Amino acid sequence: MFSLTEVASLNDIQPTYRILKPWWDVFMDYIGVIMLMLAIFSGTMQLSKDQVACLPILEKNINLEGAQNRSECSLSFPGRGPPTTKDLPDSVANELLNTQPAPLPKEGVWTQPQPTGVKTNLDFQQYVFVNQKCYHDALPWFNKYFPYLALIHTIMLMVSSNFWFKYPKTSSKIEHFVSILGRCFESPWTTKALSETACEDSEGTKQRFTGGSVYHKHVSSEDSQSTPLVETPTVPFSTEKLIAEAPSLTTLDKKDGEQAKALFEKVRKFRAHVEDSDFIYKLYVAQTTIKVLKVILILSYTSTFAAEISFCHICKPKVESLTGYDQFFCTHNMAFMLRKLLFTFMAMICLYGLVCLYTLYWLFRRPLKEYSFEKVREESSFSDIPDVKNDFAFLLHMVDQYDQLYSKRFGVFLSEVSENKLREISLNHEWTFEKLRQHVSTNAQEEQELHLFMLSGLPNAVFDLTDLEILKLELIPEVRISAKVSQMTNLRELHLYHCPAKVEQTAFTFLRDHLRCLHIKFTDVAEIPPWIYLLRSLKELNLFGNLNSEHNKMIGLESLRDLRHLRTLYLKSNLNKIPSNLTDLSPHLVKLVIHNDGTKLLVLNSLKKMTSLVDLELHNCDLERIPHSIFSLANLQELDLKNNNIRTIEEIISFQHLRRLVCLKLWYNKISTIPPSIGLVKSLESLIICHNKVESLPPSLFHLPKLRHIDLSNNSISNIPVEIGLLHNLQHFAITGNKVEVLPNQLFKCSKLKVLCVGHNNITSIPDSIGQLVQLSHLELKGNCLDYLPFQLGQCQLLRKNLLFVEDHLFDTLPLEVKDSMSSD
Repeated sequence: MFSLTEVASLNDIQPTYRILKPWWDVFMDYIGVIMLMLAIFSGTMQLSKDQVACLPILEKNINLEGAQNRSECSLSFPGRGPPTTKDLPDSVANELLNTQPAPLPKEGVWTQPQPTGVKTNLDFQQYVFVNQKCYHDALPWFNKYFPYLALIHTIMLMVSSNFWFKYPKTSSKIEHFVSILGRCFESPWTTKALSETACEDSEGTKQRFTGGSVYHKHVSSEDSQSTPLVETPTVPFSTEKLIAEAPSLTTLDKKDGEQAKALFEKVRKFRAHVEDSDFIYKLYVAQTTIKVLKVILILSYTSTFAAEISFCHICKPKVESLTGYDQFFCTHNMAFMLRKLLFTFMAMICLYGLVCLYTLYWLFRRPLKEYSFEKVREESSFSDIPDVKNDFAFLLHMVDQYDQLYSKRFGVFLSEVSENKLREISLNHEWTFEKLRQHVSTNAQEEQELHLFMLSGLPNAVFDLTDLEILKLELIPEVRISAKVSQMTNLRELHLYHCPAKVEQTAFTFLRDHLRCLHIKFTDVAEIPPWIYLLRSLKELNLFGNLNSEHNKMIGLESLRDLRHLRTLYLKSNLNKIPSNLTDLSPHLVKLVIHNDGTKLLVLNSLKKMTSLVDLELHNCDLERIPHSIFSLANLQELDLKNNNIRTIEEIISFQHLRRLVCLKLWYNKISTIPPSIGLVKSLESLIICHNKVESLPPSLFHLPKLRHIDLSNNSISNIPVEIGLLHNLQHFAITGNKVEVLPNQLFKCSKLKVLCVGHNNITSIPDSIGQLVQLSHLELKGNCLDYLPFQLGQCQLLRKNLLFVEDHLFDTLPLEVKDSMSSD
């Protein structure tokens, strides 16, 4: 037989799994141990003492009437000891026990007693043979195999109780969950986070801005007009509605902080892996249901066979040829003990079944595939702890039956607020003031700037850089600008590239009065911090992101009316039309830049009302003609229509009404002809039509007296009109990448010319009159068909070799003194 230790190991689970064992599972385990002990004890007794004793029945002397019924010799004698001859049928008892009492020996003399009773002709070996034969033939099977059945049933119930811990598809998830749960429970960050919660509750509530909340408020007279942040006219935004601010946090040990960050990542991945399935829950319900059915099965047949356990049995082994008798009267010595053990086993099974029924009641009493952290949210500051579902929820319900503190501490690692606090601590520990100072650089404008990229947050030490003028933040998941930003008195420019930003009240007040330039890059308009619409001192706003017609209503550009000092608005997006609300900026907006990433800009009527515009750029808007709304901008000085699909510019005649227009950029289009009417735009000083398909130049182009800058590069021009000599103010002339063969002498009458770019044409010679360009400092001749350079280049005293772009062999054709002059500093 098995030892108790060997079989009990089937019920063992890893100690860490005990947190998933509710009281009913533990109780059933103990009941299982008791049933196991009963099975092993009865099996041991059966192997060591179980036997039957048989005596032959003499047919001629014994009346067997009534003795054939085995139930008359049963063990059902309540309140008495083992059965005696009084309990047997009279005919059998009298014949078997027909003896006289032995005579007492005389005093002092010992007398051997005379044998009495019924004499048989069987020897000892025959009795042994008959006993063994009748044990197998006459004894019911349940009497012989009850210990083994009890053992098998107990083992099966034990296996059923712990099957979900052993099955591969569930055991891996359970092992992972228990491992994470234990680490979360013991993590120093859990204790610290909960203690910070207690501190917050005791210190009261402070208030600060959030980047995504909209509130009503009572404001001062200066800010009395509410400013909608999204397209919800009835929900205004205010500057005085604040939210709770967490107290300052101390620094964790670096190792503990890294472990806590790893736990946050593990919890996030485990939740994503487990929450999409309810297999663990279904398996636990299935194994409990199987146990209930098995209990019913055990009770149904054991109650039937319990009545058949009897002390006396009649055996007919058919061994008359060997013994001389065909019937034997047998007794089973273990019958009484076996019956007591069976009733005890049945009682344990009944109790086990009741506990299983309670388990099923608990499983179906409420939805265990949903778990709410509502109580934890109420008791802590982590109001963002999400509710979970499916197997994740079921595991937490099971843990609650062990100790609810586990779930409470585990919830800390489901909170984004908690994770952000941890990141803040680790970030401040890593990014000290000295390290940040090393990353400060000086740009071309001699301004100090700091660029932080892909950090977990904004280090507090940034606010100690009081000399910083430009702060660039990119791909930082959460930026919290605290009141310490008021120390940065030189800060004028802020870049937020995919950085949701929250600003405290004091910090907002400082930024509102000091910030001059703001750059915001986003994927969705909801990422735009709402407080930017209240920065009344802002002069330049740059927005990079998706602002197409589908989201146009959400952009909230109508809120820009409060940016009273805004002069420049830069939109890099994919607009289908210019929002009509931009006209609210018309009194003070000077420059409007729209980079549309190839999306066709269809509606531009709003431009008519923006009469204060001085500079307009419409890049990559898929325009086919010059928009007529532009001709209403009387104050326009510079127009840039780069990278569109413009093929004709016949409307250019209307530019004569824009008497302040000095710069016209039509580069990177498909223009093939410049109309003669361009000569009517008398105010024009700069014309850039490079990278088009222009083939000829109208003479009227060179009747613009103020024209100083012409760029006709990368077209198909073959001839330069002689009227170019009329441009006495021309300083920059570029016709690189065309088909020009001859440079007219009139070109060199433009004595103020400083830059001449004629490279990559078909020019065969440079006129000697080039020496008249005494102010020439930049000359590009590379890529032509020249054989030599005229020595008159030496008369261009401002020209130096580093700005003379020509092949080396052509440069060597110059006189030595000319080369030396150009090579000198």
